[in-house]
Amino acid sequence: MARAGRVVLAGAATGLLLVMFGRTQMGAGPLQKVVPESIDIPSIDLEAPLMKLGLSKDGEVELPPYEKPKVAGWFTGSAVPGDKGASVIVGHVDTKTAPAVFYKLRQVRKGEIVKVGRSDGKVARYKVVSVEQVHKDRFPLRRVYVDDGLKLVTCGGTFDRAKGEYLDNVIVYASRV
Repeated sequence: MARAGRVVLAGAATGLLLVMFGRTQMGAGPLQKVVPESIDIPSIDLEAPLMKLGLSKDGEVELPPYEKPKVAGWFTGSAVPGDKGASVIVGHVDTKTAPAVFYKLRQVRKGEIVKVGRSDGKVARYKVVSVEQVHKDRFPLRRVYVDDGLKLVTCGGTFDRAKGEYLDNVIVYASRV
């Protein structure tokens, strides 16, 4: 679990980064008709609904509410999975009392399949290219928010009890099949 103010350090810089690369909408936004509705990762027995996540007032990527630990969220500032561009899905690893939606995400391996169900009835299929654990201070902004493909992001590594948060992020990178 992590405190909402620092789950993904990258959130504070996301808006600036997207503006720098001329991708403030990235195919998403209020006029977007197709949205992702579910995520399925058979190799870790994960099937979960998706909710929309935007940016908070302080420029950080919103997180799914802790009251919904089995729900992941699609960042609406990213591309709809299945469309060209960077698609970002975020989920909690755990809560104070139990595992959450991305608890087993660190177990995903290269070559495994991730499926994202869309509101238009299509299923976007991705193959995992790599999985990395990175300290939050070294979060790869461009690779996650700009480069093509699906990125799944959660917390990981050591839990710092004094700060009330994990020190790292686990990121799964996947390319469209």
